[in-house]
Amino acid sequence: MLFEQTLQQLRSLRLHGMVGALEQQLSNPEFHQLSFEERISLLVDRETLDRNNRRVTDLLRKARLRQPACVEDIDYKHPRSLDKSLMATLTTCDFIRHHHNLLITGPTGCGKSWLACAIGQQACRQGLSVKYLRFTKLIEELRIAHADGSYMAVLNQLARCELLVLDDFGIDQLTQQDQCDLLEIIEDRHKLKSTLITSQLEIKHWHDYISDPTIADAIMDRILNHAHKMELKGPSMRKEKI
Repeated sequence: MLFEQTLQQLRSLRLHGMVGALEQQLSNPEFHQLSFEERISLLVDRETLDRNNRRVTDLLRKARLRQPACVEDIDYKHPRSLDKSLMATLTTCDFIRHHHNLLITGPTGCGKSWLACAIGQQACRQGLSVKYLRFTKLIEELRIAHADGSYMAVLNQLARCELLVLDDFGIDQLTQQDQCDLLEIIEDRHKLKSTLITSQLEIKHWHDYISDPTIADAIMDRILNHAHKMELKGPSMRKEKI
């Protein structure tokens, strides 16, 4: 009866990991041989692990990554000029903690989006907040936000995440307003948060894609400042899976 009351109190305090660990200790006689300090330590460890797992699950849900990619499954055998040492550095996620950017370019099918999602998942696993958006979807959301009055709320949301993943940059034509909006996003994040951009366009063509020279200068200066660059090459990886 006393244990049931204790379990109920732990549930009311939302100590769900500790509840599971205590129930396991009560049902397994082997735990009775442990000291009080050892059993308490196991309860605390289980609660810590449970909270960390729930936080990662929540971060992954909010990130809305396009693909369930993970760094352990990265293919280094395909001939696409993927630098293994650079990937080892990036997967520590220190570039995010230092507020650096990551720019991944290459032809269609070389795995840009997959790598971006793998890095995004790795960031979530390390407790960092991530938001994934296809660039065309971002532009669409910003246009709607201008119309319904939620523009500042959208900008604030984008500014808060520690890693913003903008996938497939450079596909659709940008209006003058789109270019100004992109500058606002990049400016809000400059030296404060990290941005990961994937594109089929080589970085040298990004300035022309933005078109307005003044806005392009401002955006490129901020994007390229402390940026890691990954230039992929080679045949499409999709052909191998057909």
